[in-house]
Amino acid sequence: MNAFASRLLLTLLFTPAAFAASTTDLAVKGTITPSACAPLISGDGTIDFGKMSAKDLNADQHTKLPNQSMLLSVRCEAPTLFTLNTVDNRAGSSANHDNWHGLGMTPGGEKLGGSAFHLYTPIADGAPVRTITSRDGGVTWELTNMLNHTLVTAVARGNDLVPIAVRALDAEIRLYTHIAPADGLTLTDEVPVDGHATVQVNYL
Repeated sequence: MNAFASRLLLTLLFTPAAFAASTTDLAVKGTITPSACAPLISGDGTIDFGKMSAKDLNADQHTKLPNQSMLLSVRCEAPTLFTLNTVDNRAGSSANHDNWHGLGMTPGGEKLGGSAFHLYTPIADGAPVRTITSRDGGVTWELTNMLNHTLVTAVARGNDLVPIAVRALDAEIRLYTHIAPADGLTLTDEVPVDGHATVQVNYL
């Protein structure tokens, strides 16, 4: 909290009641974490497919774009229990499954396509691990390598399904991207592929 905010808070708390004709609540919130973790994605987290001709898209089925890969790194100040998930900043625009990430809309309001993220070859503190996911906030876990906004992802050792504390995690993020059938898209002008997602670290 900066100095100005502190002074403002004290003023609100210590103003005599005689001056108050009505009241309102003021909440002070935050979270103290055991150690901070910072995620980083290679290439500034950007995949650029360049220009695609509308005539090259499939008319009546999804067009699969070339798979792309980036490196995800998470660095913590100390071994830390954490999960990963995404925030789909183009929510509601996926033309694929609900757990895919949207690519934006055409000027005609049609969903342009979707992109799925999967994690491969995870290495935690120098040792191979495997990814596990939970759809119920960490109550139960299963062996999958998905990374999206409908579940949380952690890493485990060997055949375990229990998250482990990690100081340094590296993994490949592989992107699978599809464009919706062209017959259902308004493509009379240039339409940007506008996918945008945030990778989020959550502390257990």
